[in-house]
Formats: sequence, structure tokens, C-alpha cells
Amino acid sequence: MPHTHGGAVLDDLREPAKRLRAAIPGVYAGFSAMHKEALAAGAVDEKTKELMALAISVAQQCDGCIASHARGAAMKGATPEEVAETLGVCILMAGGPATVYGPRAYDAFLEFHAKYARD
Repeated sequence: MPHTHGGAVLDDLREPAKRLRAAIPGVYAGFSAMHKEALAAGAVDEKTKELMALAISVAQQCDGCIASHARGAAMKGATPEEVAETLGVCILMAGGPATVYGPRAYDAFLEFHAKYARD
């Protein structure tokens, strides 16, 4: 079965996001700068920050965020086991809705992991 919670979601958002970014470029520039800084390595490494962002994406029920941070986690070298355990904690903290969005996140991660894995 083809994965539909990763690349397809990002593809669907690409054009509408371009139009809105053109209408409010300052807002997007500010968000982009904050995004870059928040996910940069510091006391916490980039992979862990992407896993945190993925869990929050599930808790917030944001499919676009899930796809983006599933890709980020895969690109930063997260393993399927790390993502599964991260989503387990998310289910503990967010409850029933996370049992719906968690599998979407795992599916998206597996799609991107297949593309970016460093095995």
C-alpha cells in the first residue's frame, strides 16, 4: 500500500503555501528564522528536536506538520524504533486522538526513512 501521509501532504500544501507566503512574506521570513533557530543543534541535538516536533505535531493533529517533521526526523537519522517510542509517549500524553494521528506520523516517517536512511 502506498504511503499517503508524507510527500503527498507536502505536495498538496506547496502551491497554497507559496500563494500565502507571497501575500505575507515578512511573517514567513520570521517563522522561517525561528524554525531554523529552534531546530538547530545546541544542548539538544537536531534529531531529538525533530522527534519532539513530530510528537507535538501529532498532539496538535497537524498533518502538514507531521509530514514536515517526519521528513526532518528521517533526514536527521532517526530510526523507526526511535520514532515508534516517541509516538508511544505522545499517545500517553495526548490520548485517543494520538492513536489516530500517531499512525499517520509513523507512516509518513517510514516513507521518508526509505528515501533518506543512511543504512
